[in-house]
Amino acid sequence: MKFLPAPWRWDFISTIGKKKGCVFCSALKLPEKEALICYKGETFFIILNKYPYNTGHLMIVPYHHLDWPEKIPPEKSVEMLMLMNRSLSILKNNFNPDGFNTGMNIGKSAGAGVKDHFHLHVVPRWAGDANFMAVVGKTKVVSYSIEKVFDILKREFSK
Repeated sequence: MKFLPAPWRWDFISTIGKKKGCVFCSALKLPEKEALICYKGETFFIILNKYPYNTGHLMIVPYHHLDWPEKIPPEKSVEMLMLMNRSLSILKNNFNPDGFNTGMNIGKSAGAGVKDHFHLHVVPRWAGDANFMAVVGKTKVVSYSIEKVFDILKREFSK
C-alpha cells in the first residue's frame, strides 16, 4: 500500500479530540472574516477549510449541530445542493480547476474529522495537484493565501 503524506494537515490532526466544542458552532460566534465564513444562507453556511486539501476547499454546513443529514427536513436540504452548485460555479470561474471532489464523511468510521456536525466538502482539483512536490517532497504548493481565497469567495457569494 502506498501512502500520500499531507504534513500541512498536522495542526488539524494533532488537535482532534483536544479542543472543546464544535469547530463549526464556534465559528458562527466569530466575525465572518476570522471564521472564514464566505456565505450565510437560510439553513446552511459556507466556510473555507482552514486546513485545505487544495486551494478553495470549502464546506457547506448546517447551522444546527446535527450528526446526520437525514435530520434536516427534505424541503430545507435542497439548499445544500443549491449551495454546492453555486460553489462549483464560483470556484470554476475564479480558480479554473480541472475538476472537483464533493462529499461527506459521516461518522468516525467514515473518516469524519468533525463527527458530530455533518458537512459537505467541495474540493477543487487540478491535473497534477498530487504531483511529486506533495508525494516526494512532502511539500504542498498553495498559490493563494487563505485570506486571498476568502476575499475572492466572499465577494462572489455576495453578488
